[in-house]
Amino acid sequence: MINECKKELADGIIPFWQALIDDRGGFYGYMDPDLNLDKDADKGVILNSRILWFFANCNLILGDEECLEYADHAYKFLDKHCVDREYGGVYWMLDKDGNVADDMKHTYNQAFAIYALSSYYDASKNENAIELAMELFSTIESRTLDQYGYREAFNRHWEEVENEALAENGIMPKKSMNTILHLIEAYTELLRVRHDERVGNRLRALLQSVLDKVYDEENRQLRVFFDEQLSVIGDIHSYGHDIEAAWLIDRACDVLGDKALSEKMEKMGLEIAKKIYDIAIENGALNNERVGERIDRERIWWVQAEGVVGFINAYERSGKEEYLDTAKALWQYIKRYVIDDRDGGEWHSQVSFDGAPTKVKPVVEAWKCPYHNGRMCLEVISRGVEA
Repeated sequence: MINECKKELADGIIPFWQALIDDRGGFYGYMDPDLNLDKDADKGVILNSRILWFFANCNLILGDEECLEYADHAYKFLDKHCVDREYGGVYWMLDKDGNVADDMKHTYNQAFAIYALSSYYDASKNENAIELAMELFSTIESRTLDQYGYREAFNRHWEEVENEALAENGIMPKKSMNTILHLIEAYTELLRVRHDERVGNRLRALLQSVLDKVYDEENRQLRVFFDEQLSVIGDIHSYGHDIEAAWLIDRACDVLGDKALSEKMEKMGLEIAKKIYDIAIENGALNNERVGERIDRERIWWVQAEGVVGFINAYERSGKEEYLDTAKALWQYIKRYVIDDRDGGEWHSQVSFDGAPTKVKPVVEAWKCPYHNGRMCLEVISRGVEA
């Protein structure tokens, strides 16, 4: 798997995203399912942050100096165009030239900017990048935190608005597991590169909130959507987020260095992985989610990628070979069905239960990026080297 993931990065994922560099700044924001690139499309700030994270980590883990140049390009765009210097935070969407197209502030989006800037600082040693990451951390803490947790959607002036960006299945949440998870991810990376006690304390509080409010111990799964007071709304089980959370939370505990919390979280993560292993694997891949009694059996690109990392992590933590076998089987499925073998392709956004590309979602857009699949390859490589 290590050699195959190195090849997939070198021959597939890295050159695909390098080809999307835009001389006007950042990277092109949209490619349709038929691989038609729209050079005039808006550019999602989440997309640009994830591209920055990806190229920075390709430099850190692979030693690829050219990738650092692409990370530099992404950073300059984020720093110059994506940050609101007057009211704080990063915007939601820019136009092709880097002008603000949607000035919404979302906690999820701030988290990904921190995640990217922290990795970029580690690769580049650019002090301005880590100072911006700390500034965004302070903005999140001062603007979004209430007595129950982190509020999510705001206008430019940090007045709360409806959370349409993360709404799904007819549910408009005030708070979400998804945002909590990616705050944990961002604060973990920030703490790793800048050992700030404030970041560590807030990371510990986020992890505790997962134990207290997000984790459904009886059903061994994470609750998805919440009201303002973190009471659950809706009956949803997101298989992809659960297996992703299982390893990201373990990583957070490793960086935090809290032994007692690590033991609780590792137990939780293994329970989650066992539940996903028991119920979510069907026809060689991971189903997407359950909403009420309905199971969504579409094969989503990122769900398969996170499944690989999540089950490798479960194997490393438990020693159970069936988890490693599952990770290998998911990688075989990805190679056969998800990786796009068309000239100029990368990974299909989703394929049907039978493995056929559905062509209903773009190959590049605000959410589709080199983050999940690129990270999967980098995790396989780095974990294998460590072993």
